[in-house]
Amino acid sequence: MKKTVIILLVIIQSSMLLAQQTTKRMITPSDVLNMKSVRQPKVSPDGNWVLYSISRVDSVKDKNISKLYMTSWNGKETVKLTEQTNNPGSHAWSPDGHYISFIAANKSEDKANSSRQLFLLDRRGGESYQVTHFKSNIVSYNWSPDGKKILFVIDDQDYSDTAKSNVRVPFEINRYHFKQDYEGYLDNRKSHLYLYDLDTKKLDTLTRGNHEEAGAIFSHDGQSIAYVSNISPDPDRNSNTDIFWMDLKTKSVKQISTFKGSNSNPMFSPDDQYLAYNQSLTEDKFNMYDVNELVIKKLSDGKEKNLTHTLDRSVRGFTWASDGKSIIALIEDDRSQHIHQINIENNAVQALTKGDAVFSAIQSNDAGKLVALFSDSKTPEEVYCFDNNIPRRLTHEQDAFLKNLQLSQVIGFKAATVDKSEVNGILYLPDTSKRKYPLILFIHGGPVAQDDYSFDESRQILAAAGFAVAAVNYRGSSGRGAAYSRAIYGDWGNKEVTDIIAVANHLIKIGIADSTRMGIGGWSYGGILTNYTIAKDNRFKAAVSGAGSSFQFTMYGTDQYVMQYDEELGAPWENPKKWMDLSYPFLNVKTIKTPTIFMASQNDFNVPVAGAEQMYQAFKHTGIPTELIIYPNQNHGVGVPSYIIHRFNKHIDWFKKYLK
Repeated sequence: MKKTVIILLVIIQSSMLLAQQTTKRMITPSDVLNMKSVRQPKVSPDGNWVLYSISRVDSVKDKNISKLYMTSWNGKETVKLTEQTNNPGSHAWSPDGHYISFIAANKSEDKANSSRQLFLLDRRGGESYQVTHFKSNIVSYNWSPDGKKILFVIDDQDYSDTAKSNVRVPFEINRYHFKQDYEGYLDNRKSHLYLYDLDTKKLDTLTRGNHEEAGAIFSHDGQSIAYVSNISPDPDRNSNTDIFWMDLKTKSVKQISTFKGSNSNPMFSPDDQYLAYNQSLTEDKFNMYDVNELVIKKLSDGKEKNLTHTLDRSVRGFTWASDGKSIIALIEDDRSQHIHQINIENNAVQALTKGDAVFSAIQSNDAGKLVALFSDSKTPEEVYCFDNNIPRRLTHEQDAFLKNLQLSQVIGFKAATVDKSEVNGILYLPDTSKRKYPLILFIHGGPVAQDDYSFDESRQILAAAGFAVAAVNYRGSSGRGAAYSRAIYGDWGNKEVTDIIAVANHLIKIGIADSTRMGIGGWSYGGILTNYTIAKDNRFKAAVSGAGSSFQFTMYGTDQYVMQYDEELGAPWENPKKWMDLSYPFLNVKTIKTPTIFMASQNDFNVPVAGAEQMYQAFKHTGIPTELIIYPNQNHGVGVPSYIIHRFNKHIDWFKKYLK
């Protein structure tokens, strides 16, 4: 009997332990600390390894730390490469595959020189070592095919902080476009091209002057390069960039494209007969509402062919097939992004992937081995490789993060609008059997971006707190063609709000949402649309407006979008009625009833903090419940992990206070 009792106790304890091990919980804001970010997969020249970076949170230092890893093509072996180097970026293989290169902070004892420099790591073992000691930042680089030289894009040297007192010299500005988020106030320094010999350590200047070069890449024979530059009289006043070709022996330069819009991302065909590159749909001076097309040009006769114009969808990345007869391209579509093969002779397009998913960051080696990142609604980004064009999962970096989580259900939907348009979205539900949820419309920024079927940590966290959460791809979003994006040109806060309200009405009609418990929030243009929506519809009982603005006059000259304002709206003194019309949430604040938190980043030059401050002050003056939260020393994107957790918790607490 005693033995039987002991056996039963063991069975019970084992069952309890198993239950504890298999019990899953909903995701919480603190899970931000556990999720990894997998980036930039690169196939080795021999095709046996895939190099990539992983960024994760160091909770003690309250910041993100990146390291490099490589995994064998068969997925059986993974090696951590850069334990002693923090935050390596722009990693690549040397052409012979013996070395891994990357850019990291200068290790010099000269504290005044904190520039980003090139490092090499022997993949066969040992620590990385610093190759360059330039006085300024390396922007990008590209190996020569023989591995003997490196093509650099390097910033001009900054002489503003040379004073021994450590007091920065005053900003002296004369540019039209004079500020940019993350960069700060802009001076007249440029980025130029240089050729570095690894044996002799000689740095050869390829370009100089008042124009800036970017996106430089070698031809496969190593005899020439292609790059991007805006050579118009005043690049601050337009988005025109062109592709240029340089003979490295003679230094002679030929302009490849003459399109007045934007050309970018040049890539030589395997036989160097063609250059492929992205091109904007229009030649507008500012290309916010645009479609990124794919063009090839034959270098021998200058004949050009647009491969994707009839698709009316943006190409978000591409690489040549190894035989040079086709291009493998990432093409954005409605809530998804997939890999396609495009025949350069007849423009035939074949989808290599499909489904409710998002592929990104494609790359291939010269032999045609292809890798990409993959994500769907249940899986943060992982590396996939392709065997005979069939995708195969290579990494499992997110398994530990997902192991104990019960994720909300993700459902796509469509809604009809009162003006007979159709808006698509994605719904997040913690329990699909329930109805009459408190609803949060969580609006994406951009506006020319879209919510897709990739893993969405933000909406998963909000839904896990007990809300139905809807993503809305309002007119102005990407993924549905140029006309859909351009529908809001010069008419902000109109059609987008119509679409947002249509989604709310649709979710009420089908029984998901409780019409008496609706909230709205978003960041950047999502914050701007939050303000517009609560100024038009008083049914929303709570809102969180992040990095938004409402009195649009204030943004002219204080943010980075002067080119857009000039092109799309006209200067405020030339078209004051338009600016007044677009400022209706601030000017009509007395009609707003929605309790709202306004959030902003202290150093944001994208949507400056004044946008949130003004609305907060107006709400305080009017007596509408409100709070103001400023994230110290942050740019447009909040990057400090504890601030990200704080932001999620403030959203959840505010919405629970007014919606539950």
